[in-house]
Amino acid sequence: MPAESTFSRKSPTGIELVAVIDIGSSSLRMQIAEINHGMGTIRHIDFFSQAVSIGKDSFLAGTIEKKTIEDCVMVLRIYRDKLNEYGITNADRIRVIATSAVREATNRMAFCDRVFIATGFEIEPFDEAEIHRVTYLGIVPFIQSQPRFFASQSLVCEVGGGTTELLLLDQSDVKFSKTYRLGSLRLQKMMEVYDVSIAKSRSMIENQVQQAISDFRGSTKHARPENVIGLGGDIRFAANEINHQPVGDELVELKLDDLESFVNEIVSQQEDNLAAKYHMSLPDAQSLGPGLLIQVMIARRLKVNRFLVGKSNLRDGVIKEMIEPRGWSDTIQTQIVQSAIRLGRKFKFNENHARHVAKLACNLFDELKDLHQLTSRYRGMLELACLLHEIGVYISSKSRHKHSAYLIRNSGLFGMGERDIDMVALVARYHRGAIPLPRHDIYSQLGRKSRVAVSKMAAILRIAKSLDVKRKQRVKSVRAEFKGNRLDLIGKGTVDITMEQLELRQNVGMFEVIFGKEVSLLSSRTVYE
Repeated sequence: MPAESTFSRKSPTGIELVAVIDIGSSSLRMQIAEINHGMGTIRHIDFFSQAVSIGKDSFLAGTIEKKTIEDCVMVLRIYRDKLNEYGITNADRIRVIATSAVREATNRMAFCDRVFIATGFEIEPFDEAEIHRVTYLGIVPFIQSQPRFFASQSLVCEVGGGTTELLLLDQSDVKFSKTYRLGSLRLQKMMEVYDVSIAKSRSMIENQVQQAISDFRGSTKHARPENVIGLGGDIRFAANEINHQPVGDELVELKLDDLESFVNEIVSQQEDNLAAKYHMSLPDAQSLGPGLLIQVMIARRLKVNRFLVGKSNLRDGVIKEMIEPRGWSDTIQTQIVQSAIRLGRKFKFNENHARHVAKLACNLFDELKDLHQLTSRYRGMLELACLLHEIGVYISSKSRHKHSAYLIRNSGLFGMGERDIDMVALVARYHRGAIPLPRHDIYSQLGRKSRVAVSKMAAILRIAKSLDVKRKQRVKSVRAEFKGNRLDLIGKGTVDITMEQLELRQNVGMFEVIFGKEVSLLSSRTVYE
């Protein structure tokens, strides 16, 4: 029976089967798992994999050929039948994700539409930030079970068919994350086009790795990782062969010299011989050498001798997210908030004010949950918008709300997908000035549900900002009392709230229009006297 892995959660009790389908560069993989919401455990039930090389089309031609699309449809129809056999028919229990091979294709929308028409699967094209988030989720169990490997800095490195993902961890915190267009299949196809020798191919890989490492060092001035944690099928295969046993639920340590010797042996052999020797498909054999070379060269360039290999992949992280379908886990929210704090400091924000506004906004969100009816995921977005709502002052105090939105959209936050970033930026943009209007860019492109959520969160932010108008954190917390069509906010912390009341009257209009409630601010001491 597969081993269970624990993961922190806040979710209702119950057991359910879920599935994740990963449309990758060279294959389509499906993982079926059992989630125990009460225990917060995951048990892997079944796994399927079928080679379909989407990357050979998109990485070279920029588009996915019709035949490749139909090959994907055929495999996904088989997967749909398997899901029906398991009784997994609810769309909320199935996630179909696609990475760089689909994301980079110019006909990605046509590809997704064809798959939906033929199978009913709604494809989520994962952007780089979302991949970083779920990769980190896959690392969390190792941090919890083997803390000795995370006492200092570690570099998580996952080489896929189209990209290489790097995450710099300082103990358990993500300090840097970026995806580079450096992948095993992408390189292998490039070498086929130019028909280069093994020696020349190593030189090409070395050059591209050097460019990635130069960027990494430029972005992380004080990075001194002591470990490289390798993820992905290629590096697990190498560890299995070197140690003569499969990688289990814990990180396995490899000597870099042993790994490099194994890689040299792999790249010296013909690909059809590799396929026969190791009982793997020819596409896997073709990308094996480039994938392993990238891992070794990154470790060598960073002068890291300890190489750790873990059994974790994108599907594992997505399944862990499904434990809390209505919001990010506390672990992820903490990392995202820390990323926002670093961004705020970069633009010299008023940290005490920003943190306090975020605290009050989350307080209001919790007090008004029956009124706004937003899930905890939006609470996380609201917190980020509050932390960053004034960073635009770094550019200019004039139109600072618009500058804040621009910086949020273009600076990057760990783990935040493009749509979520847009919503956070809009909430910050509407903390003052005009209310959302149909002619506004980005806002007009959102669906109705997202537009409504942005308006609700921005209205709450305006109130929270008003409660710290003097920037001295005088109002410590707020309690909400509903009296018919009136909402009384009871502020705790100071008796004289005249300034806060005046400021609230200037900023409460958006809230009253959206929620249809008249809002008053009272002091808790006044209420109880």
